[in-house]
Amino acid sequence: MVNSKVIGAVTIGQSPRVDLVPELLTILGPNVEIKEAGALDGLSRDEIAAFAPQDKDYVLVTRLADGSSVKVAEKYITPRLQEKIQGLFDQGIEVVILLCTGEFPEMPGQGLLLRPQRILYNVTQAIAPGLKLGVVSPAADQIPQSQKRWYQVGREQVMVAASPYGDPAELEQAAQTLKEQSVELVVLDCMGYTLAMQDKVRAITGAPVILARGILARVVKELVG
Repeated sequence: MVNSKVIGAVTIGQSPRVDLVPELLTILGPNVEIKEAGALDGLSRDEIAAFAPQDKDYVLVTRLADGSSVKVAEKYITPRLQEKIQGLFDQGIEVVILLCTGEFPEMPGQGLLLRPQRILYNVTQAIAPGLKLGVVSPAADQIPQSQKRWYQVGREQVMVAASPYGDPAELEQAAQTLKEQSVELVVLDCMGYTLAMQDKVRAITGAPVILARGILARVVKELVG
């Protein structure tokens, strides 16, 4: 068991993640403190625009401090993530969580780094055999990535897109599509999706829904108590 009740959290966007961290703490409990850092902290809109994905780039969607969303390419974000993660380890924090379900290269450090993509994938894979799986991603241009990631999970997969940072009707429509496709299990494949969004998708589809932030927080709770 990790003794420290202070954990680090690094977003691929800007901190603080007021849309995310408070919900993590509702699961972790009042005795846990989260220290945040963001890969895009301190950058202007023009500077962030230079990180926009081009053809064949791995696309990431994240939230800025003003509440808006932005697309960035993984290749630009990974070095900045590594720097922020190491900065938290250097402060003596033993556990750092990555607030993104995207896929990244290995990022070795001096502590324990929890990567939501691996946790989400393996939990889903463990319960999805024989089921028709619905996967919700933030943007349509992420669907090819999702297909590549999830094609071996469940007996069949249905991919839809709906931003957690935009019009709520977008998620409702995506959920309706999954209902019409008779999916039997849904994955909300982004840390931006909230507990309320999970409830909404569950109500519309009638299927169990796995939420990335919920799964991550419960693993952290197992580690820190």
